[in-house]
Amino acid sequence: MSTIRFNALKETLHRKAVEIKEQGRRSEMFGANVFNKHAMRQFMTNEAFVSVQSAIVDGVKIERKIADQVAAGMKDWALSKGATHYTHWFQPLTGATAEKHDAFFETIEDGRAMEKFDGGQLVQQEPDASSFPNGGIRNTFEARGYTAWDPTSPAFIYGTTLCIPTVFVAYTGEALDNKAPLLKALQAVDTAATAICKYFDKNVSKVNASLGWEQEYFLIDTALAASRPDITLTGRTLLGHSPAKGQQLDDHYFGSIPSRVMSYMRDLEHECMLLGIPVKTRHNEVAPNQYELAPIFEEANLAVDHNSLLMDVMEKVSQRHHFKVLFHEKPFAGINGSGKHNNWSLATDTGVNLLSPGKTPMKNLQFLTFFVNTIKAVHDHEELLRSSIASAGNDHRLGANEAPPAIISVFIGSQLSAVLDELEHVTKGKLSPQEKTDLKLNVVGKIPDVLLDNTDRNRTSPFAFTGNKFELRAVGSWANCAGPMTVLNTIVAKQLKEFKKEVDALIASKGLKKDEAVFNVLREYIKASKKIRFEGNGYGSAWEKEAAKRGLSNHKTTPEALKAKISKKSIELFEEMEVMSKVEVEARHEIELEEYILRIQIEGRVLGDVARNHVIPTAVKYQNTLIENVSGLKNIFGNDFKKHAKEQIDLIEKISLHIAEINSKVEKMTQERKRANKLEGQKSADMYCHKVRPYFDEIRYHCDKLEMMVDDELWPLAKYRELLFTR
Repeated sequence: MSTIRFNALKETLHRKAVEIKEQGRRSEMFGANVFNKHAMRQFMTNEAFVSVQSAIVDGVKIERKIADQVAAGMKDWALSKGATHYTHWFQPLTGATAEKHDAFFETIEDGRAMEKFDGGQLVQQEPDASSFPNGGIRNTFEARGYTAWDPTSPAFIYGTTLCIPTVFVAYTGEALDNKAPLLKALQAVDTAATAICKYFDKNVSKVNASLGWEQEYFLIDTALAASRPDITLTGRTLLGHSPAKGQQLDDHYFGSIPSRVMSYMRDLEHECMLLGIPVKTRHNEVAPNQYELAPIFEEANLAVDHNSLLMDVMEKVSQRHHFKVLFHEKPFAGINGSGKHNNWSLATDTGVNLLSPGKTPMKNLQFLTFFVNTIKAVHDHEELLRSSIASAGNDHRLGANEAPPAIISVFIGSQLSAVLDELEHVTKGKLSPQEKTDLKLNVVGKIPDVLLDNTDRNRTSPFAFTGNKFELRAVGSWANCAGPMTVLNTIVAKQLKEFKKEVDALIASKGLKKDEAVFNVLREYIKASKKIRFEGNGYGSAWEKEAAKRGLSNHKTTPEALKAKISKKSIELFEEMEVMSKVEVEARHEIELEEYILRIQIEGRVLGDVARNHVIPTAVKYQNTLIENVSGLKNIFGNDFKKHAKEQIDLIEKISLHIAEINSKVEKMTQERKRANKLEGQKSADMYCHKVRPYFDEIRYHCDKLEMMVDDELWPLAKYRELLFTR
């Protein structure tokens, strides 16, 4: 049997197996491989169960003897599911996930063995962590880093391994991961938001930040991707001529999902159900071979874990279907890139979404409080928020007529804009009885009616209000959601803290009632943050000019954007809110700069390799064919051959020109890269950005021209039309 027929048969059998698996109700399989409440009740003592729930809800520390009970129950559950190993699953500052597997297996006396897993192994491990990014927090020879159990994110089984979500910290206590600062930011916003909620409902004792991410990605046939060193090594195409047909007909968006892709999606969603990842939506995206999936909203920490886990699962499942998943923000030039929209809101333990308008004026006053404070937070820290979504990949996408611009602005829609404009012009000071009535009935009381038919949408806005949540649309597809979520929750926590101070001061010093004090502070915030609100086209050049007049930043590159992370203002913010120390902030800045440098460095090396070792030799080979053709024509037509070989000679000359330009520009790029490598930190990043990267487009231009000239059968790299339309 031929390899092609064998692979086709294997694919058919696999699809049928997936279809059989999918026949069961999803509600019945959801969370089957998760150590959730249901599993805890079955396998843990009541004392241990109560202790874990207290740790999750109230942050109460779990005692060692209880940890042993939890570990025993977790081990018994894992063994019943066929697990043989366990791992502390963490998210180092590489942006990916990490794990070191240990077997439950232990030897005992008389040559016998047993399965062992106790509280100490559950709560803490010491991986060999010297090679993970640390940003100068410790020396290379100081390998000790500790993973510590995060009980708020349930353990799960993947394959035959029990995975225990953990934080990752240095020996000296500094966070070396994405999770630890996120947990602190979530605690900060919980504390600040709960204090504000007491103005409106004394029964609120906790506020959770929720997150619903939307993951965009490309699926490329594995064999075709393997022919592209640039895709293999960088996750994107560094060259390639645009196909005659791309996305211009809009026929892929929300179209019928190809059967092979559907098989992959079914398989992926089955794995997600078992792992408790509540994926709900799947569809074709705008670009050919681009897709999206989205889950039901979850508590932010769990949602971040689930997104990181999902990306791992997507890659593993794709291998079974002979696909390669591309998470790069801009894997193909000329068509849409991929983002990861972060839909964020706040919800109380009494079941109220604080960013959802209510049915009474009082509920709407609460909504306006959190709505306006969020806008004010983004206004005051727009540069920091911009820095949280900065990366080498996202630089290609932001502002490219498919994603929000690098200018941070807030879109709220024309109807809510009218509400804020009306509130802004209320008389200063103590409100008259008539003004109170007008505000509550004519403005605040009408918000549900206003939003009922609110169809305003603005896909060009990086931070848009969409009915009962804010959507941070500028996050890149490859990003870990923890970064932007840490920043967003921290700045909102800081703003809510300041809001309470001002309201309490008005009540104490001016004798205002609570509602009047809230209105007065909100009114000033509306005025102060007005410049961040923008309802127009974020892609237009007119907005850049207008944003500059308003004093908004426009950091178009990662090295420029990252400076905001280590500003005095940002460091003071993180320290005040007890989210990160100065050392931790500076370490992350150093790591992100280094990652930018290395990614551009790798892309430059790969581009030089492909251009000189693939493109040029192929062009020369085809050129030799043309030369042979011209020589043959000369033998036939003698001195009169030129009029018969004019096109061939022109083509030979053009090929020579492009080859010369490629060689010249690759050499210049290499020299600039060598100069950049002698520098460090910001200077190196700036040079890679402004001196090395510009050569990429120039080299690509000449390579793409050769692609259109050289015989298609000779071209060694899969072309765009193959990568994008093979399904």
